[in-house]
Amino acid sequence: MVDHSNDAADETTGAWIVHHGHKLQADQGGASEFPALDGAAKAGLLLAGMAASDQTDLSRAEVTAIAKSTKLNPKTELQFALEALKKREVIDISSSGAVSVLGVSSRQVLRETARVFDYLEPSSEETAAVDVAEETSDSPKRLSDEVARLSDKYAMKKADAVDFLRRAEEVGFVDSEGEATDRLLFNGNLFRRDAVAKTKIILDSLKPAESALVADVTARLNAAGCLEVSVVRGILGNALFEKLRAAGFYDVNTVSNDQGDHSFVTAPAAFHKFVNPMIDDAFDMAKALVAALSYGITRSTSSRGRIMMPSVLIGALVSGREIGPATAIGEDYRVLELHRVIKLRNAGSGRYFMRLLKRDIGELAVQVLTQGGQATNVLGMTPASAPMSGYIGPESDRSSMRRRQGAASKKHTNDVLQTLREQGTSW
Repeated sequence: MVDHSNDAADETTGAWIVHHGHKLQADQGGASEFPALDGAAKAGLLLAGMAASDQTDLSRAEVTAIAKSTKLNPKTELQFALEALKKREVIDISSSGAVSVLGVSSRQVLRETARVFDYLEPSSEETAAVDVAEETSDSPKRLSDEVARLSDKYAMKKADAVDFLRRAEEVGFVDSEGEATDRLLFNGNLFRRDAVAKTKIILDSLKPAESALVADVTARLNAAGCLEVSVVRGILGNALFEKLRAAGFYDVNTVSNDQGDHSFVTAPAAFHKFVNPMIDDAFDMAKALVAALSYGITRSTSSRGRIMMPSVLIGALVSGREIGPATAIGEDYRVLELHRVIKLRNAGSGRYFMRLLKRDIGELAVQVLTQGGQATNVLGMTPASAPMSGYIGPESDRSSMRRRQGAASKKHTNDVLQTLREQGTSW
């Protein structure tokens, strides 16, 4: 059994379970190999979707819709997840199937996710999957060293540890670069912790001309909060940008509308300047809220309901007030409505009111928008005529990019990782 006396540890474990759950959704057979990880992640995602800052009552139809939005099968998986959460006493289920959810913050959701994981009696491989992800987010680890560590810690045979890490790489719990037992294990959270020290190490390892280009991008990101992908690629060149992006040195966020996808770059640590990088936005809800609000600030027209005073609007949302009505509210916040960050109310004539359901997400968005850089530039490249309809977070983007990465680019990424590994004692 896991010791649950340390809430912070549970929150970190919960964040990794959610991370691994997303990876399992994309891997055929992964759910059956890692059933406790899969089950706990789905329960956590369901709870995150149902929960609000205040106690909430949801009909069975609403619960089913939330389950579908989290890719949880309402016929075969929903009831299991609900029962697991009921045993944790964070929800109650009526005879009609309606669900009453206690007021739960995002951090509490992560703690409950970790405790559901424990309740499902994870295998040693599943516990090791969380462990190795945490280890490789601190600094890249040599495969042979991780085989030895896991063999000792979890009493695995060496061959079993090798097979487990091979499968962990295939599913996406960790990434690897290099060859044979010398290859390095890492994940996309490398630059969310100790970012200043790690960035200096990378800059020192580059050629002077490359280092100057990266420093230029860093200065621009510090001033503007984010930059279009095309701008960063134009400064760095494709090869340098891709090798740093693959290692997690840059985050790429993608906003969608009916005219296509529009991507922008942020520094991994910038969004988390005031919060825990692994925990406070494990579900990417605050990133999506910032993107939607920034869209309204920069690109929406006055006829749709352009945001003119963002600090006043966000303050009103966090205080519990309803804002609107506006046409844009019904069009630009669909992703947030789907994940129950906000609640919309139809005012007629295509206009809607909006109310914030998850105050902690709103509070984080306030910090990012008012203290974390000029986030009003976030969506400067998005056509104003098209409503925002989707959002893809940095990890999904990085995973997709890694699958397309060529051999030369992979070698360059390995150089970055090797440098971090060798200099890991510097932070």
